[in-house]
Amino acid sequence: MKRINFLQSSLAFLGGSFLLSSFKTKGVQMDIMENTPFVLPSLPYSFEALEPHIDRMTMEIHHDRHHKAYVDNLNKAVIGSPVASLSLEELLGQISKQAPVIRNNGGGHWNHSFFWQILSPAKGLQASAASLAQINQDFGSLDNMKVEFNKAATTRFGSGWAWLLWSNGKLVISSTANQDNPLMDIAEVKGTPILALDVWEHAYYLKYQNKRADYINAFWNVVNWDFVSQQFDKIKK
Repeated sequence: MKRINFLQSSLAFLGGSFLLSSFKTKGVQMDIMENTPFVLPSLPYSFEALEPHIDRMTMEIHHDRHHKAYVDNLNKAVIGSPVASLSLEELLGQISKQAPVIRNNGGGHWNHSFFWQILSPAKGLQASAASLAQINQDFGSLDNMKVEFNKAATTRFGSGWAWLLWSNGKLVISSTANQDNPLMDIAEVKGTPILALDVWEHAYYLKYQNKRADYINAFWNVVNWDFVSQQFDKIKK
């Protein structure tokens, strides 16, 4: 039974004729809830799991409010349109053809879904031999890569993201404004991300205030190198 039919039957049983008419007037919203093409992924760990490096309240607000808003707004923008059947990656690949609301919220949804997996409370994770060898080849060392990544994250003016990505046969570092990412056809540096950091103020301000550099340094304590290495392995296959 579809959700709307179930609700109607339940309300009729309860004698809620007034409430039933209210649900009918909101049929469009109900259908959107039922057939949304994009969904908010669950965090793969608890809100407090990344403390003390990223605090519980920041994670809860970041995931349950900010990311949820991107998903909700994206669904509202695409429902009933020709792009509703596209995957998120396909949508980003032709984002130059889309309205700003799709660009902003589509990017926000993809970026955050990726970012949650970049983070992990596990201790002692290390880059795989293959990904580390590539990092050494392209940057000289892991430490050098971190220095360049930190610079990209620190110098991104305003809100945005820092990326380690595979582009034109090597690993490179870039940053993007707002919710743009390297998968978009409008990206200055296009490629496949394997590591990302959110440098919007809502990602760190409760704990670090205006000290973005401290947040960036703390980030390296919770990087999920297993996931990063898996993304690199997929590219190299």
